[in-house]
Amino acid sequence: MQSRQSARPFENARRLAVAIALFGIAGCVETTVKEQPVFRNLEPDPQQTEAAPENPDKQEAKATPAASKKKPPDSAGSKPAAVPQKPKKVRVGPKEARVALLLPLSGPSAPLGKSMLDAAQLSLFELADKSFTLMPFDTKGTLGGAHTAAAAAVKARAQLILGPLHAVAVRGAAPLARKAGISIVAFSNSREVAGDGVFILGFVPRQQVLAVFGYALSEGLSRFAVLAPQDDYGTAVVDAARTAADAAGGSVVRTMYYAPDAADLSGELKAFSNYTARHSALLAQRKALEEKGDEVALQALRRLERVDTIGPLPYDAVLLPEGGERLRTLSSLLSYYDVDQPAVRLLGLRSWDLIPNLGSEPALIGAWFAGPPEEERDRFGVRFKNAFGRAPPRLATLAYDATALAVVLAQGANGPDYSIPALTDRNGFLGVDGIFRLLPEGIAERAFTIHEVARNGLNTRRSAPQSFTAVTN
Repeated sequence: MQSRQSARPFENARRLAVAIALFGIAGCVETTVKEQPVFRNLEPDPQQTEAAPENPDKQEAKATPAASKKKPPDSAGSKPAAVPQKPKKVRVGPKEARVALLLPLSGPSAPLGKSMLDAAQLSLFELADKSFTLMPFDTKGTLGGAHTAAAAAVKARAQLILGPLHAVAVRGAAPLARKAGISIVAFSNSREVAGDGVFILGFVPRQQVLAVFGYALSEGLSRFAVLAPQDDYGTAVVDAARTAADAAGGSVVRTMYYAPDAADLSGELKAFSNYTARHSALLAQRKALEEKGDEVALQALRRLERVDTIGPLPYDAVLLPEGGERLRTLSSLLSYYDVDQPAVRLLGLRSWDLIPNLGSEPALIGAWFAGPPEEERDRFGVRFKNAFGRAPPRLATLAYDATALAVVLAQGANGPDYSIPALTDRNGFLGVDGIFRLLPEGIAERAFTIHEVARNGLNTRRSAPQSFTAVTN
């Protein structure tokens, strides 16, 4: 039995930052990364009703009134957007939007699931009006739980399903959603569950590899090595690396897989770095200089006292698609075996973005990685903390953007449009994590900033493109 909680005062609502939360891009804007495209403005109105997001423990949330404005697209220099097909009729009011949100609200992933629900409700509070209903359902983080949650969503006459979070839960929910003709915008990044009405909003590795390799190639690096875990993710990263390098005139000259659960990787890293051969070359050089014994030789010998190896490496950049302590361990071991920056640049993916204080690891200072833009995400973090008294987990932005997307598509003149053409508008949307668009094959295409790790934070090497014209051209 679903219940609806009445609105209560939102204690921190007055402190919510009024910032651009999500835009739909109207028209194909021919622009560079430095120009501003024309957006459909859905900025939260500062005069909106100060009502709280619903309690996560309740199963259905009705949006409190909030004024949202649409700015007509600037037709100058833009192509008209394709007219989306009419959504399939459902037994709801002509303007009412009913959207299900499937999250693990119990089980091991419950803390993350509840924070993502909070993020969705923040989006609801900032952007939606009283015609928008968000209905949370607990997947328990399991296949069976997701199946049950999807059945409840269908019974509740949902027009769109947001979530689930995990790939296994997407597999549990997808068959019932497809049978009912309801699209899914999931938070997974597994390509295996995408397609046939399922869109994944998570960050797939291929696009991140293309972004960071493209930047490295533009900086003159062309010989790449990859250190990856021996699993599906590692295989996907290596395949993407080869594709990205080959397409731009570079090459992947070395790959090494390691056991994801390995406690000690020093042997693997020693071999990867050619340490034994390079150290032997140093010893031979020292011996030759000692035998020569003149002043020039002695000066050279003194210089060699400060190094442990000599000789070039076959690569000038190493991709480390890891995160957490494993990333710190790998980078530290590479430095220990004389694979040092800037002679060999370390490269990373969005998983680095999940790690606080990257610059506290000396071996990572100067490394480059592809990640979402920071500015809008920082604003979201402030609003979330003001609302809920804690910082959001990194994945909370997915729930915020997915809910905002659902709100955007509910505000057409003819009511909610969650048809495939509407969801896959090729012009895309601008969310907390930058621009994105859902592709027909079920993947979210994104644009990335190239960050450089500094001692006290991150520096921007290249800003994320502001439109998909800039991404593809």
